[in-house]
Amino acid sequence: MVFISTLSKNLNHKVKTDKLMFSICIVISTFSIILMTSIYLNGLGNSRIVIMQTIATILGITLSVVISFIDYRLLLKISPLFAIIAIAMVLSLKIEGVGYTPVGSDDNAWIKFGFFSIQPSEILKLAFIYTFALHLSKVKRKINTLGTFLLLCVHGLIPIVLIIDTGDYGSAIVFVVIFSTMMFVAGLSWRFITVGFTVLLGLSPFIWMKLPNYLKQRIKLAWYPEIDINGIGYQQYQGKLALKNGGLFGKGLFSNNKLIEVPECYNDFIFSYICQTLGFIGGVVTIVLLTVLMAKILLTAMECKQDAGSYICIGVFAIILIQSVINVGMILCVIPVIGVTLPFVSYGGTSLVISYISIGMVLSVHRTNNK
Repeated sequence: MVFISTLSKNLNHKVKTDKLMFSICIVISTFSIILMTSIYLNGLGNSRIVIMQTIATILGITLSVVISFIDYRLLLKISPLFAIIAIAMVLSLKIEGVGYTPVGSDDNAWIKFGFFSIQPSEILKLAFIYTFALHLSKVKRKINTLGTFLLLCVHGLIPIVLIIDTGDYGSAIVFVVIFSTMMFVAGLSWRFITVGFTVLLGLSPFIWMKLPNYLKQRIKLAWYPEIDINGIGYQQYQGKLALKNGGLFGKGLFSNNKLIEVPECYNDFIFSYICQTLGFIGGVVTIVLLTVLMAKILLTAMECKQDAGSYICIGVFAIILIQSVINVGMILCVIPVIGVTLPFVSYGGTSLVISYISIGMVLSVHRTNNK
């Protein structure tokens, strides 16, 4: 009843949606469907990627619109329950027969439901943003006291440890960046930032020892994947070749030119396919669209009159920024392959739907702020 009354109230107020932000998302995800179609027609993927990406886009847009009409302050109130459900889903991956590792992945980080699967870590990202925004807004004036700082660190470590335990190190890095960015924007002093960085630096040898061997190899080969082109460096090396093969304008999406095959070119390595078919120009346009989207999110954060709303926007901004940097960095051979999707572009139902929901969260802040 609360949800219905809130939705009705917002509709009656006719609060304006940030049409530019929403339009950019639709343009990027429509572009993604075109890419999936191209990949399928070029024999580098099956029809499923086109169908599932289209379904996920429609579902994502619908959920984004619905969430945008709900006052984000109401969602903040129920965020602890949301977080408990998300954590329970992540923990369930440890139950035999529940966790699922798809072909081409190293992580037991999915739950399979018939013909589709979901990735609990994606859901946990949103739950964390809400709960951490709520936490920060309540302790902002005391953030630079030791007790408050430590409690915030515990809050941040919970999802990071849970995700590392599933073997999804890429998502764990995303959580670290969300946590760090939100803490910085909330006013964390440089004293604590320096201490945190020093501790992390001191722990780095221990962290290195705990990394699985395949990830150590990927890190070692990140800059020169050609050292092991028949093994662990193959995917990144092929991506590097595809990047060069595109030239300035690319080989064309539907030109039937012989393309260099890159494993998971529709998923983690989608940027290599963009650059190969649409060239350097296509890659730049993709980055510009994502950059404008992030700028709009930051603008919403700056305009918000309440801290919690600003923090929500900053959390969403951090997700899109770090995933874009990692994904493009993998193709440019400056970051090891760690399985992170390019927001709104890569194939992946859970990732795309969650990306749209996160935009719905930002639009909710925008609407509430402009009542």
